[in-house]
Amino acid sequence: MSVHLEIKKKLSGFALDVRFSSDAKRIGILGTSGAGKSMILKCIAGIEKPDNGLIRIDDHILYDGEKRINIKPQKRKVGYMFQDYALFPHMTVRDNIGIGIRENRGDKDGIVDGFLERFQLKGLEKRFPPELSGGQQQRVALARILACRPDAILLDEPFSSLDINLKDRLFHEMTKLLEDYRGTVILVTHNRDEAYRFSDELLVIHQGCNVISGKTGDLFSRPEKKEAAAITGCKNIVAVRRWGDHELYIPDWNLLLELDRDIPENISWIGVRAHDFIPLWKEKKKNSLTVLQNRADELPFETCYYLQAPAEGAEDICWFVQRDSFPLIKEKGMPDYLEIPEEKILLLY
Repeated sequence: MSVHLEIKKKLSGFALDVRFSSDAKRIGILGTSGAGKSMILKCIAGIEKPDNGLIRIDDHILYDGEKRINIKPQKRKVGYMFQDYALFPHMTVRDNIGIGIRENRGDKDGIVDGFLERFQLKGLEKRFPPELSGGQQQRVALARILACRPDAILLDEPFSSLDINLKDRLFHEMTKLLEDYRGTVILVTHNRDEAYRFSDELLVIHQGCNVISGKTGDLFSRPEKKEAAAITGCKNIVAVRRWGDHELYIPDWNLLLELDRDIPENISWIGVRAHDFIPLWKEKKKNSLTVLQNRADELPFETCYYLQAPAEGAEDICWFVQRDSFPLIKEKGMPDYLEIPEEKILLLY
């Protein structure tokens, strides 16, 4: 199964302009709130119409602006799970699951029975959505989608309104229920952890445009662009001046980085994730910052240190220390320096 998207649509405040192709079974679309993520899903589903472009799933063209093709939503074979699941409140669990099935009555009842069993909804078939827990509603919504045998399933931030414990449980439940589904699943989220755990390939967008796309693990390891590094959770992004093939100067940190690898000419920024610094006591090594503590936030499982940057008005440097390192800090005190391992330096443009 393959997905090809070329979507152009003018929105309030910016224009959505996305181009993306993938053969992956699990695709994530990651971006901040208001970046246009949900609009992409609505265009794929046919709820919204692009101004121009092309939407194709496998060999099925759902929309082609130039050829004036715009398949009706009910004929696109695309299942859409909304944030609130959009179950019909006046219909029972059984009726919600069966509403989109086209088979005759006998076959339809058998299909619904199969989903009630598979999704652990036996005994709840006569209940109405308001009588169900959040997890039960999610299972009903997913069963309703799968019962229609879609080519693709679109998940529009299905965990955004849940508390962290329920979110984690339902995430695992949903991924398990989707294990046997052979079509493409596209998850829209602003949560980088969800995107990382769910997606084989990832599209990162910012203000309606592609920032970068590719294998999820590769994008987190090498985001390449400043916006992608920020969206994937990098806390320390700072402007640099290239001083040759192997040197970068950071004005805000008054630090010269010396690298073994070649530095591309277009590099204007570097990123260092907050967990990647190495503390040093007494001895300073290459590519090390002097520690000037500003403040600290102590959390149950990590402490977040905010260090004063040398340049006036520069943003604090974030250093996050996980619980297993607490005893070392307690024994030796705050380090004198923080080393930045070369392999942890993100070169960005």
